[in-house]
Amino acid sequence: MARLEGHGCELHGGGAEGMTEHDAQTIRRILKVNHAGEHGAIRIYAVQSVVARFTAPDIVANLIEMKAHEIEHHMNFAEAMPQRLAKPCRLLFLWAWGGFLLGLATALCGKRMIWICTEAVESAVHDHLNNQLRFLQHCDPSLFNLIAAIKTEEESHLHFAQEGRGPDTVVSRFAVSLIGWVTDVLIWMSTSGDSSRLKVALKNYQQ
Repeated sequence: MARLEGHGCELHGGGAEGMTEHDAQTIRRILKVNHAGEHGAIRIYAVQSVVARFTAPDIVANLIEMKAHEIEHHMNFAEAMPQRLAKPCRLLFLWAWGGFLLGLATALCGKRMIWICTEAVESAVHDHLNNQLRFLQHCDPSLFNLIAAIKTEEESHLHFAQEGRGPDTVVSRFAVSLIGWVTDVLIWMSTSGDSSRLKVALKNYQQ
C-alpha cells in the first residue's frame, strides 16, 4: 500500500482507499464519458466500413480493424465501471444516432473525408485522455494503465488518419474543427453535461 502525499489517495491494488468523494466522482465521470465516446466511435466506424465498400474499398479493412479496437475499449470501460460505482449514461442513443449520421455523411464523401473524420474524433479523444491520465496517476493506477494502453491505440488511429487524408488545407482544417466540435457536443449531450463537469474538475486539479 502506498500513500500519495498531498492528494488524499491511499492506493491499494487497482483502486484507492480513502480518496475524497470529489476524486471518486471524477473517476466515475471519466468512465462515463469514455464509455459514451467509445459507444459512438463504434457506430462511426461501423457505418463507414459498410459505405466505404462503395466509396473507398481500399480502406475497409482498416476501418474494420479500428472498429474492433473501439469495441474492445468499450468493453474495458464497461468492465471497470462496477468496481468504481460508475454507470453508463442514460442517453447513449444520442451517440448511437449521432455516430451513425456522422459516419454516414463522411463515408458518402469518400476516403479523404473518412480520414478527416477519424483525425477530428481521435484528436479530441487524445486531449481528453491526456488530462485524465494526469489525474489518474495519483488515484487509480489500474485505470491509469488501462487508459494509457487505450491511448496508444487511439494515437495510432490518429497518425494513420493524418497520413491518409493527404495535404493540410483550409477545408480540411475547418472540417476537423467542425467534426471535433460535433464530437464534443454529442458527448456533452449523451452524458447530460458530465463531460463539462469533468473538464472543470480536471482543470482545477492541474492548477
